[in-house]
Amino acid sequence: MQTNLKKLTGKVISIVRKAAKITTAAYDVEEKDIPINIVTTADINVQKYLQHKLCKLIPGSAFFGEEGSTGDRHGEYVWVVDPIDGTANFARNIREFCISVALLHNDEAVLGVVYNPAQKRMYSACKNGGSFCNGKRIHTSETEFQKGMFCTAMSLYRKEFAPLCVQVINEAYAQCNDVRRFGSCALEICYLAEGICDLFFEFRVFPWDYAAALVILKEAGGYISGHLAEELHFDQASMVIAANSRENFEKLEGIVRKHIPEMPYHEVFR
Repeated sequence: MQTNLKKLTGKVISIVRKAAKITTAAYDVEEKDIPINIVTTADINVQKYLQHKLCKLIPGSAFFGEEGSTGDRHGEYVWVVDPIDGTANFARNIREFCISVALLHNDEAVLGVVYNPAQKRMYSACKNGGSFCNGKRIHTSETEFQKGMFCTAMSLYRKEFAPLCVQVINEAYAQCNDVRRFGSCALEICYLAEGICDLFFEFRVFPWDYAAALVILKEAGGYISGHLAEELHFDQASMVIAANSRENFEKLEGIVRKHIPEMPYHEVFR
């Protein structure tokens, strides 16, 4: 299956590049469930294009995207897609946004493609095949915690949880170099894979945010998990903790565990 995955990754990259052209067209902005959660017509049109093209690559595969899904997301093959991760950035002409595509095989993420069309940075990986940016091999840094750059956020769509995030951020910030917030979970995890940053924590994100980047990070030598170091799943909202090395991961995970000993939400997608 390894050779097939590599060939499939190339085909997905080609499809994602074509989908990215949609983001250059005029678009409208609408609110979703809350005013700060927006969607653009570009999100919707990119997802429609990806669903049409990706499902043809594997007949019978299911599709699970941020803007709606079809098929059985627990099937043998499932595409997990965020048509534009960082929609708020995209709508404000901030160049930190991406298209994220993952393939699950029996609930395991085996392929990931993340593309920032504004910066023309194409991240890709498949299981046991290494991680790449624009075709060049990438790897996590060897930076120690105290010199590490920490990417994080404060539970944007559930702001009642922000105080818990602040506790984690405050302790980690006191021990690392500095903190960054780019506004795209998928890109930040890819930056970790590339060695641009070294630590990552988000309190509540979704499978389409992390599924593709998870493959890229693991293949680049990084470490990633959910709450209490549990394996991440693709049918629920999750906390995500990641780092460039096992030592740094364990230290960051310990900080999170200290301030958030129990998972304060449980959101499974039916």
